[in-house]
Amino acid sequence: MRPSVLDPYFASLTSLPGIGPKLAPLFDRLVAEPGVPARVLDLVLNLPRAGIDRRVGGSIAEAPAGETVTLAVRVVEHRPAPPGRARAPYRVVVEDETGDVTLVFFKAQRGWLEKLLPVGETRFVSGTIELWDGRRQMVHPDRILDARAFAALPDVEPVYGQTEGLSTRVVAKAVGAALERVPALPEWQDAAWLTRNGFPAFRDALLRIHQPAEAGELSPELLAKNPARRRLAYDELLATQLALALVRAQAKRPAGRAIAADSALLDKVRAALPFRLTGSQEKAVAEIAADLASGQRMLRLLQGDVGSGKTAVALMAMAMVAGAGRQSALMAPTDILARQHAARLAPLAASAGLRVAALTGRDKGRARQGILDGLASGDIHIVVGTHALFQDDVAFRDLGLAVVDEQHRFGVHQRLALGAKGEAVDVLVMTATPIPRTLALTYFGDMDVSVLSEKPAGRQPITTRALPLERLDEVVSAVGRAMETGARVYWICPLVAESELVDVAAAQERADDLRRHFGAAVGLLHGKMAGRDKDEAMARFASGETTLLVSTTVVEVGVDVPEATVMVIEHAERFGLAQLHQLRGRIGRGSDASTCLLLYKAPLGETAKARIAIMRETEDGFRIADEDLKLRGEGEMLGTRQSGAPDFRLADFAADGDLIAAARDDARLVIERDPQLMSARGEALRALLYLFERDAAIRLLRAG
Repeated sequence: MRPSVLDPYFASLTSLPGIGPKLAPLFDRLVAEPGVPARVLDLVLNLPRAGIDRRVGGSIAEAPAGETVTLAVRVVEHRPAPPGRARAPYRVVVEDETGDVTLVFFKAQRGWLEKLLPVGETRFVSGTIELWDGRRQMVHPDRILDARAFAALPDVEPVYGQTEGLSTRVVAKAVGAALERVPALPEWQDAAWLTRNGFPAFRDALLRIHQPAEAGELSPELLAKNPARRRLAYDELLATQLALALVRAQAKRPAGRAIAADSALLDKVRAALPFRLTGSQEKAVAEIAADLASGQRMLRLLQGDVGSGKTAVALMAMAMVAGAGRQSALMAPTDILARQHAARLAPLAASAGLRVAALTGRDKGRARQGILDGLASGDIHIVVGTHALFQDDVAFRDLGLAVVDEQHRFGVHQRLALGAKGEAVDVLVMTATPIPRTLALTYFGDMDVSVLSEKPAGRQPITTRALPLERLDEVVSAVGRAMETGARVYWICPLVAESELVDVAAAQERADDLRRHFGAAVGLLHGKMAGRDKDEAMARFASGETTLLVSTTVVEVGVDVPEATVMVIEHAERFGLAQLHQLRGRIGRGSDASTCLLLYKAPLGETAKARIAIMRETEDGFRIADEDLKLRGEGEMLGTRQSGAPDFRLADFAADGDLIAAARDDARLVIERDPQLMSARGEALRALLYLFERDAAIRLLRAG
């Protein structure tokens, strides 16, 4: 049950003065998840984006143009728009001892302005000074206040994000009311850590951010380093790491089943591989073997760049499990990839006497039943499939290892659902999306990590060039010359069908155009094709029946045709950096030199220019991932909403990267010392988990 001290934070916004049925939906849109009514918590965690200094800043003569200033002035004269010129502005001249400035209003009511700015009275005006015909003016001042109202105005006014119908002033007023309602909370952070970092208490941090002493504290540069904001970001990161640590502890609490690797069987698989394992592959195999032998459940992330040989490591792991008489399941995100994995693994596994089968949603009738029977009897040692593996009628004789390929395509719940198909199932998760260390700690903090840092021997660097679309004819000619030498070519298009909104070439249209040059050598692959048709298109390309494959990003993940040495990516400016890297990774998988051509529509924006420059500079997926994080931010990069990974309101991965490892270490220490969160700090940490809505971990704790 949520601690009662948090009730004011979780109260409806309508409990605040001034927020009724009209304003509430606007606040919902601004600060809450879609379809969820906003709460006081949502409002106080919605941090300001900037601050405006409303203190009187010198005289009119000293006021700099183009900046927001606040002036104490005397009203001198009203100059209404001339009769018959309704569109002309209404002007009010105000002055101090150093000079004057004209306040300019459009579509203003004369009576309202005369009441707001009575001639001869002193008023405090705040807004931006501009120069017009050599004279100072202020168009529609932000504030016009008498002395009493000005005294009540905060020195620094925070600026919030807005939605239609809701001004930053209304938001600031609501935040002020919310901060008066929310109480101080028991301290969940380590006292020495707070002192070392100069972090205030939780509620004090909220007050310092929403009611800063200086406007500069809310500038992007200073806000990133602001101890109050960093305190709140660390709270959010610690809540996430603690939840992951609790999930991990719960997953490991039921004893695993120790598996000793059968070295003779592994030697047979090694001998069947067409290459020697790299040093980092051997290290990953050893780490997995140690996990399997430990008697603790394995929960390991295998992270490797495109073409680094993750599947070979997974095969070794599955062979270890088979040697102990247990089964493995490899879950892939697409039909094409699942069947390709199965086709590649089957002959290698067969060399060691192991049987591999594929199971996807397309398998029906007798064929499907045969696979289900083989899994139930244990005759099938390794099954490769898609979401179809989750279905109720899929039962294993003894599932020992779940391998999840491309983790970012699946949520945590899905990987747990697959693990539930057996008793004490070990889990190996693979990703070819290089993830910066900060994000790996955050999203996979419940896992041990193995990194494949080398490419298999014999792989050559990929030459990457960028060309404007105006040179398309030259590219087509170059592709034709490459095909004459036996090269196979991918041609990637961003959309399946022509869109009126987005000026990009459709895959279908591009395929038709290229067939006029190369005839039946051109194949087509896109996401709207039936599964069987996709497989056939891929098979024709892999066999060399077609030598130029026009495709959408269906080929982005995992598709492996070593003979493909040329890739053309059309409208490269439309793709993200990580996606460009994934696509390029489809070539350069054999021993021949490869070329990637990035076609772009000029002129390029700054971000697109930076992406293309980085692609030309490096093939290092981890550097590319770091650059992608800088260019796009973590949410877009990982697709967190789709993956079931936590959303972050306060933590900024560029500014707070150093806090993530600290939060992970702190969470692990807490679980070691107080696994049930029963100490005084443990009780406070329970409140933290509820506050940042990581309370699913609390339910897991109770269930355990």
